Amino acid sequence: WAALTVWAVVNAVNVLQAVGFLSRVWTGSRTINHLLGYAIVALALPAALALIAFVRAGAGWLHSIGPAVYLAFVLFEVAVDYAWPVEFRSPPRSPILAPYLLLFFGSILLMGLPMFRMERSLWLVTVVTTLLLLGAMGLALRKGVG
Repeated sequence: WAALTVWAVVNAVNVLQAVGFLSRVWTGSRTINHLLGYAIVALALPAALALIAFVRAGAGWLHSIGPAVYLAFVLFEVAVDYAWPVEFRSPPRSPILAPYLLLFFGSILLMGLPMFRMERSLWLVTVVTTLLLLGAMGLALRKGVG
């Protein structure tokens, strides 16, 4: 169940953030994206439960690293977007933006990776949702609202 939970989390994050980027294009604002961020933060709970299950089962680092990096991302996101909000996207503030993006995309890669060996069809769903996210992000960047 833990692997499927992580799979659900990574795909939910991809879809939520893709919708967030598209909302920036549609509205010219980050308001909806900011609200969707709460759902992304809430996904830390199932990710944490899966991480605990992996550790208790001795599943190894390949299964544990993705949810662990995701939890680190969520803590960082809460700090810079909600608890002590700081604008770091525009203009870009590399000391904040670089670790933010590294943790975000690193968690997506690391949460999706184990499914490649476990169930290729589920991994392909993650590939599709990741491409959706990247396409939405690219569109937002091109429209100047990334």
